[in-house]
Amino acid sequence: MKRLKQLSLGLCVVLSVCGGLVWVSSAEQETMSQDPSSPEFRNEFLKNFRRRGMDTTVGDAMMLRILVESSRAKRGVEVGTFAAYGAMNMGIAFERTGGHLFTLEIDPERVKESEANLKKLGLDDVVTVVAGDALKTLPTLEGEFDFVFLDAAKEQYRDYLRLLEPKLKPGALVVADNVMRSADDMKDFLDYVRTSPNYDTVTIMASQEKKDGMTISYKIK
Repeated sequence: MKRLKQLSLGLCVVLSVCGGLVWVSSAEQETMSQDPSSPEFRNEFLKNFRRRGMDTTVGDAMMLRILVESSRAKRGVEVGTFAAYGAMNMGIAFERTGGHLFTLEIDPERVKESEANLKKLGLDDVVTVVAGDALKTLPTLEGEFDFVFLDAAKEQYRDYLRLLEPKLKPGALVVADNVMRSADDMKDFLDYVRTSPNYDTVTIMASQEKKDGMTISYKIK
């Protein structure tokens, strides 16, 4: 076989497909790298995402993604969006399960920021940002849910769950953040999910970054 002439990597690459050769131009490479639905684009975007103090940590966000996907959740609620780092990770999982996530945020500026970030990853049709106080917006959400992530006002966790509980399917997962460092603020919530016969609950640390933990509660009935 004759040796192929060398070509600049900036002009094209050679891919082996079914024993043949496919030439991909640099323009096509650029188009593929900018596809917001591609794993490569999303991984790079999330890797370089400039997280701030209230953003979900990398480890926790990946744990949430795995929980959604492994449980095959179809309808989720997140209370407390901030810049949507957690929502983007969960959104990828809900896209894979064919589901949908509603993420609730009280700060109008964070609502705009979250919507923009989700759109950059092509997840705006999978994740809906709901603006306003969660205590007022949660009752407006219709239908049943099988996944919940609580990460807003800690002293209101029990109130959030109280509003959501009638809508939770058996087998639903309820994940709550900051349960170690803010345990006193959410004592009523923690006491409830740890003692109620309706839940199996465990506390975990998926990330060492913030030196805090989460509870995962499985709704038995």
